Amino acid sequence: MSAFSDKYEMVVGLEVHVQLKTQSKAFCGCSTDFGAPPNRNTCPVCLALPGALPTLNEEAVRLAVRASLALQCTVNHRSVFARKNYFYPDLPKGYQISQYDQPLAQHGVVEIQLPWDSEPRRIGVTRLHMEEDAGKSIHDRFPGASAIDLNRAGVPLAEIVSEPDMRSAAEAGAYLRTLKQILEYAGVSDVSMEEGSLRVDANVSARLHGDTKLGTKTEVKNMNSFSGVERALQVEFERQCAALDRGDTIVQQTMLWDGGKGVVRPARSKEDSHDYRYFPEPDLPPLVLHEAYIGRIREEMPELPGARKARFVTQYALGRADVDVLTASPALAVYFEAVAVAHGDAKNAANWVMGEVSAAMNDGGYSIAEFPVAPAELAKLLDMIRENVVSHTAGKTIFVAMVRTGHSAQTIAEEQGLTQVGDDSALVQWIDEVFTEMPAEAARFSAGEKKLTGVLVGAVMKKSKGRADPKKVNQLLASRTSS
Repeated sequence: MSAFSDKYEMVVGLEVHVQLKTQSKAFCGCSTDFGAPPNRNTCPVCLALPGALPTLNEEAVRLAVRASLALQCTVNHRSVFARKNYFYPDLPKGYQISQYDQPLAQHGVVEIQLPWDSEPRRIGVTRLHMEEDAGKSIHDRFPGASAIDLNRAGVPLAEIVSEPDMRSAAEAGAYLRTLKQILEYAGVSDVSMEEGSLRVDANVSARLHGDTKLGTKTEVKNMNSFSGVERALQVEFERQCAALDRGDTIVQQTMLWDGGKGVVRPARSKEDSHDYRYFPEPDLPPLVLHEAYIGRIREEMPELPGARKARFVTQYALGRADVDVLTASPALAVYFEAVAVAHGDAKNAANWVMGEVSAAMNDGGYSIAEFPVAPAELAKLLDMIRENVVSHTAGKTIFVAMVRTGHSAQTIAEEQGLTQVGDDSALVQWIDEVFTEMPAEAARFSAGEKKLTGVLVGAVMKKSKGRADPKKVNQLLASRTSS
C-alpha cells in the first residue's frame, strides 16, 4: 500500500502488443521463426528496398478477428491501414504500417477477478488494431557499437488498447494475466514475454480521490514480466504523487523501467498522435470483411477460459480455487478433463493433476504437452488405486516410475511386485515383524493406546513396500488391542 493512496488515485490504461501466430510476416512471405540468426528472415519488403510492395497476410487477419471476438469486440466491416511516421534505427522504412482512426475492432471488455472481490470487474477494451513490428537494436553484441537485427521487422501484431479503467497495480496485473489466458485459449498467439510475442506499455497517472478529470499520464516501457509491470506502476505512481505534493507539474513523457534498481527514468518526451503524421497506406487497399466471414470465425471459436471455468464448477462440482489452477492453460484443462472423464472421479483426478502431475512437471521441466504420462494411463492408475489393486502409497511409487519410463501402471506394478496384498497370512507376518521391531509401541498399542494405529500401519506399509492392504491391516491391528 502506497503512502499516497489515501490522497491520490492511480489511473492505468495498458497497451499490449501481441504477436499473431503466423508462419510468415504481415506483408511478405518471410518466416516468423524465433531465434534465427540475425537478419536471416528478411527480404526486400522487410528491408524497405525501393519498389518493394506489401501484401496483407490473410492468416494474420483471421487471427486478429479471432482475438477481437475473444475480447467481445465489435469487428468493423471496414478498416484502414495507415503509415505511422517516426524514426528509429530498427525501422527501415521510417514508418510503421499500422491502423489509426479506422481500426479492425472496438469496444470490447475483459472481466477480471481479484481475490478480495466477490464480483468480477469489467475493464474496457478501446480497440484492437493490426500492425507490423519493428526490428531490434542490439547494444551488447559489439563493444562500443550497436547492431540491428531485422528478423522481427514486419512480424504481425495485434495491439490491444484498454480503457483507463484500472485503479491499482494489482488490477493491471490481473487484467494482463486474464488477457494472456484468453488469447492463449483463442489460439491466436504464443503470448510469450520471453520471446517478445507479448509486450506491455503502461500509461499511468495520478489524481486526487474524487476528481473525474484524468491527470497527465506517462508511459512506462521495458517491463519483461507481469510482476515487473505491477512494480513499475507502483513506483511511477509514487513518483508522480510525490511530485504533485511538491507542487511540480507532471510532464507527459516515456519512462523506462529499471527492474534491477527498482526505478523509472525518463527516456524521451511522449508523442501525441499528430506527431506521427498518420495518413492512409497508399500501397494497401482498405480491409473489407463481410459479416459471413466474421460469422464463420465466430462459429469456430473454442471454449474460452470464463466459460470453461463455469462449466468445470457445475459439471465436476469443483471449487473455484481448484478450477482456477486446472484451467491455467488450455492444455492443462484438456489433460485434467480427459483424466476426469476416463476415471469417473473428477475430484480425485483434480487432486492428482494439481499434486503429483504438477510436481513432476516442475521437477522434470516438462510442459503438459510433453508430459510422458498420458491422461488415459493416469486414469488407469487411479482406477487401480480405487479398486485396491495397488495401495495409494504404491500408486505414488508407480506414478514416479511411469514418468521416468513411460510404461503403463499395470506393467510397473507387475514388474516391481507392487500389487496390493490382502492375504491375511502375509499381512499377519508383516504385523508380527513390526511388533518385534517396535516393542514399546506394540506394547502401548496392545494396552489400548489406539493413537498408535497410524504409526503401526505406516510401519507395515513401509515393510511391505506399499503392497499391504491398509484397510485389512487396520482390521487385523484392531484385533490386537484391548478394548
